[in-house]
Amino acid sequence: MISDDELRQKVVEVLAEEFELDPAIMGPEATLYEDLGLDSLDAVDMVVVLEKTFGMKLTDEETLRSIRTIDDLFQFLLRLKNEQNNG
Repeated sequence: MISDDELRQKVVEVLAEEFELDPAIMGPEATLYEDLGLDSLDAVDMVVVLEKTFGMKLTDEETLRSIRTIDDLFQFLLRLKNEQNNG
């Protein structure tokens, strides 16, 4: 099972590679749209890449739309991971 820290590290790694971003700017407070320059199409790509990477479906669209920062994304994925492990 992947640890929380490994999950965080993998998210940064995958997003940096997919969107050609500098991992150094991808701290927890970094906003996806303003700081990282992602747009709505990138958000769709991000969901697809994360689903493939972690083998889980990201179907909570309301929560996905509320994600604004890297930390929001981490918290969402950690919650899904814990639900999978407990369910």
